[in-house]
Amino acid sequence: MTEKEKMLSGALYDPADPELSALRETASRLAGAYNNTPEGETDRRQALLDEWNIKRGPNVYIRGPVQFDYGCFTSIGENTFINFNFTCLDCCPVEIGEDVLIGPNVSILTPVHPLRWQERNVFRKPDGALSNREYAKPVTIGRNCWISGNVTICGGVTIGAGSVIGAGSVVTRDIPPDVLAAGVPCRVIRPITDNDRMTD
Repeated sequence: MTEKEKMLSGALYDPADPELSALRETASRLAGAYNNTPEGETDRRQALLDEWNIKRGPNVYIRGPVQFDYGCFTSIGENTFINFNFTCLDCCPVEIGEDVLIGPNVSILTPVHPLRWQERNVFRKPDGALSNREYAKPVTIGRNCWISGNVTICGGVTIGAGSVIGAGSVVTRDIPPDVLAAGVPCRVIRPITDNDRMTD
C-alpha cells in the first residue's frame, strides 16, 4: 500500500511521504487564499473549495478562517453551516451530514499517535530524512446535528443524527442520535424530545 492508502485505512503511516506532503502544502495554500478572500466574494470562495476538492452538497457555507489538513478527504452535506476557526485534520475520512450547524472554534482531529514514545518519536529513515509515525480514525457527524462552539471531536467518533453537542465538549466516544451531550469527556445528558419544542 502507498502511505496515503495506509493513512486512509487506519494503519501506521509516514506523514512525511512526498505525496502526502504535497497534498498538505496544497491545502495550506488554499486555506490562505480562502481566509484572505472576503465573505462577499462567494464565487471566488466556491472556486477555491472546488480546487481543494472538498466534497460538498449545495448551500454549504464555511466562514473563514478555516484549516484542513487535506480537505479532499472531507465530505459535507447540503445546507451545512460552519462558523469561524474550523480546524479539520482529515487524515482519515470526515463525513459531515446534511443540515449540520458547527459553531466557532470547532476541531475535528482524526490523527492518533502511538502511546509508546518508542514508536511516536521522530526517527531517521534509511535515506536520512526525518519522520514520525501516526495513524488515523474516521469521524462521522450525522445529519441535523448542532456542534456548539469550542468542541473537539476526536478520531473514531460517530455522532448520531439530530444530536446536540454542548459548548466546550471533548467528544472521545460515539454519541447516539437525538440526544443532548456535553462535557469533558462528552457524555449523554438526556434525550431531545417534543418537550424541547419552541414553535407551534
